[in-house]
Amino acid sequence: MNLEFLWYIPNTVEPGHRGDETKDGWGTLDFSTDLARTAERHGWGGALIGTGWGRPDTFTVATSLAARTTTFKPLVAIRPGYWQPAHFASAAATLDQLSGGRLLVNIVSGRDNVAAYGDTEGDQSQRYARTREFLQIVRRLWIEENVTFHGDHFGVEGSTLAPRPYRVGDRTHPRLYFGGASDAAERVSAAEADVQLFWGEPLAGVAERIDRLTTLSQSLGRTHAPLEFGLRITTLVRDTTEEAWRDAEAKVAKMAQNQRVPRSDGYQRQAVGQDRLLALAEQGEVLDSCLYTAPGRFGGGGAGTTWLVGSPTDVADALRKYQELGITHFILSDTPYKQEIVRVGDQLLSLFDEPAAA
Repeated sequence: MNLEFLWYIPNTVEPGHRGDETKDGWGTLDFSTDLARTAERHGWGGALIGTGWGRPDTFTVATSLAARTTTFKPLVAIRPGYWQPAHFASAAATLDQLSGGRLLVNIVSGRDNVAAYGDTEGDQSQRYARTREFLQIVRRLWIEENVTFHGDHFGVEGSTLAPRPYRVGDRTHPRLYFGGASDAAERVSAAEADVQLFWGEPLAGVAERIDRLTTLSQSLGRTHAPLEFGLRITTLVRDTTEEAWRDAEAKVAKMAQNQRVPRSDGYQRQAVGQDRLLALAEQGEVLDSCLYTAPGRFGGGGAGTTWLVGSPTDVADALRKYQELGITHFILSDTPYKQEIVRVGDQLLSLFDEPAAA
C-alpha cells in the first residue's frame, strides 16, 4: 500500500503557533496558500488544517486553498455539532467534486467552546454516540439516494445529495480520519472511520492499539473496507543526529523558560490520548530510538507533546518502524512551518521508496 505524507497548516489568527516566529502575513490567505504550494513542490500530498472556535473557519480555508493549488489535498478538521451531517455532507461533496477528489476529512470529537457556537456539551459517551451517527449519515448520503435515518442525535428524511463526491476507480467519497484513545472513541473508529490517527506514542503502544482496534472492528461487524492507521507527530530533522538533538534540547529549554512550571506538576489532563502522551515522560526522556518526551512537560500538547528527533536517516528509520506495524498515513510538522516543509520534504521524504502522495 502506498504511503501518504501530509504536513500541517496552523490556521490561527494570531502568530506564534508552536513557536513559529513568523509575523508578516500570518493568518492571511496568501500565507496559507504559500504553505500549501510549498508543500506541493516538496513532496507532500497535502496538509491537515486545524479547527477550533476562535480560528478561521477550517472548511472555508480549505476551499480557498483547493482553488489555489493543483495537487494539494486539504485534510479538513470538522466537528459534529458545529456542522449538521447533511449540511456537511453536501458542502464536502461539492468541494470534493470541484477539486477533482482532493478532499480529506478529519472528524474531531474532543472538547471545544461549544456554547459559543450554540452546541451543547454532553458526556464522553454522548459525544461519541453522536459522532457515530454523524459518520453514518454522512457516508450514506455520499453513496446512497433517498436516505432516511432517525437517530438519537441526528436525522434525515428522504435525502439525496447533488452533486455526489468525485468518483474515480474504487474511490466513492473522501477518506474519513478519526482520532481518540478512549474506549468510546475506539468503538466509533473501529466501526465507522477509514483511518485511525495516533499521536506519537512508542512503538509498543501503537502496536497494542492497532491489534485492539483490528479485533474490535471484527467484533463490531465492520462493513467498510479494513481500518487503516496514521501517525500525527512532530519531526525535528537536521543534517546530523548531534545537530538535531542540540536544537531539540534548545527548543525545550526555551519552552521551559516561557512556561516556568512543568506540565507534569499540576497540568489537568482531560483527553485520554493526551493523558497517555504526558505519562510517557515517566518512562524516560527518550523512548524507542529517537522519541523525545520532554516537550510535553513544558507546553507541548497534542502532536507537539512528543517529537521524533534526529538526522533524516534517524527519523526515516523510526517512521519505517511504525510502517512495519501497519501505519500508512503520516501527518508531520515542525516550526517554522515553511522552512520545515522544505527541509523535511527534501531530506526525509526523499528517503522513502514509495510515492510521497498516496
